[in-house]
Amino acid sequence: MSKILLQTTITEHPDDWDITRFTLLADELIAAGHDVTARSRVSRGDNDPILSHLDDLDFDQLWLLAVDIGDGLTAAESQAIVRFRENGRGVLTARDHQDLGSSLLGLGSLGEVNHFHQLNPDPSRMRDDQDTPTISWPNYHSGANGDYQPVIVGEPVHALLRTTATASGRIEWFPAHPHEGAVSACVPGAAVLAQGRSTVSGRRFNLAVVLDGEITAEGRTMGRALAESTFHHFADYNWDLDRGAPSFVSEPPGTQMKADPSRLAVYKDYIRNIATWLHPATENHSPTATSITGIV
Repeated sequence: MSKILLQTTITEHPDDWDITRFTLLADELIAAGHDVTARSRVSRGDNDPILSHLDDLDFDQLWLLAVDIGDGLTAAESQAIVRFRENGRGVLTARDHQDLGSSLLGLGSLGEVNHFHQLNPDPSRMRDDQDTPTISWPNYHSGANGDYQPVIVGEPVHALLRTTATASGRIEWFPAHPHEGAVSACVPGAAVLAQGRSTVSGRRFNLAVVLDGEITAEGRTMGRALAESTFHHFADYNWDLDRGAPSFVSEPPGTQMKADPSRLAVYKDYIRNIATWLHPATENHSPTATSITGIV
């Protein structure tokens, strides 16, 4: 069992992608036996009492849903997250199109694998999604919200993508989204986990990148990390359209998940695999690590 912090980079907001939009993900992790703390930021601009002390707390993993427009992490929070990984603990990040989630760029190598529009630009610099003119690159169109997208993987199949629920033995489908962001294996220790294919241009793009085996300057093995091209792989709306979306979501939804929920059930093996893979390989926690109790 892992102690997981499931965290968004914005404050509570009923008409945005705050933590209430990821309850199905939290439920899935809890059902798998993990201890989950799900929360949004306390305030904007000030150091968050949990994120800014993350390396001193007793979490095993951080699942960071970067739903901000670039101001989602303070310098102190970014530094604490880097130290968290340097202490051997695991981090997942998920962002979205254009510059959404660009606060991740302060996370060292984990930030570098994320490419945006203005900062650390996506090398392709190509507008892919054509349906929403207000959203610029990177905006890879993998399909409609509520639909599936096929996953392209290499051999051997990574442990994160293995399942006993398909004949192929791997996760074959991810939730789709009209405009996914860009991640790349551009730093030592990074590798492409899976790719998608644009339904508009036919171009391949990276769905997720793993970082494994990185070494700190002191010679310690850093915690594993996973960078996802979009938080919509995990959002309630992309698993169940009836959960609804913020009012600014204007794209027409798809019907595939409602027609065939069995593929979503298989995809949830990916969620369980991530939680297992990100768990610290050794008990490398600081001896002064404390519980979240009394911090909030």
